[in-house]
Amino acid sequence: MAKADRLERLDIRRLDLEADYMTALIAALRLTASGKWGLFDHNADRLARAAVAPVIDNLNDIGQAIDDAREQLAMAPFELHQQFLASRGPVSSQAAGEPKQAQAWLDRLAAMPEG
Repeated sequence: MAKADRLERLDIRRLDLEADYMTALIAALRLTASGKWGLFDHNADRLARAAVAPVIDNLNDIGQAIDDAREQLAMAPFELHQQFLASRGPVSSQAAGEPKQAQAWLDRLAAMPEG
């Protein structure tokens, strides 16, 4: 029974962390959608990278905590964080700018089912 209680508490913690991640990601996406570049690191600009570093570090820390909990619960890694990381970095000159990409992410997240 103690193990079941521990796993239940861990799962509740995981859900809380995932909610925290979503809140932080949406806040960052809204800022980017309003015109602040750097979240997706498309231009590899040092100043933009430095300005957004605390946001990225926070998302990485929360994402790692989620993955640690998911591993203990025998769950797959946190896919949303993996998708976000994969969306960062240089892109072709024809790619949508960061504000448009952020808005597309916001639209996609809004369309996701709850839970």
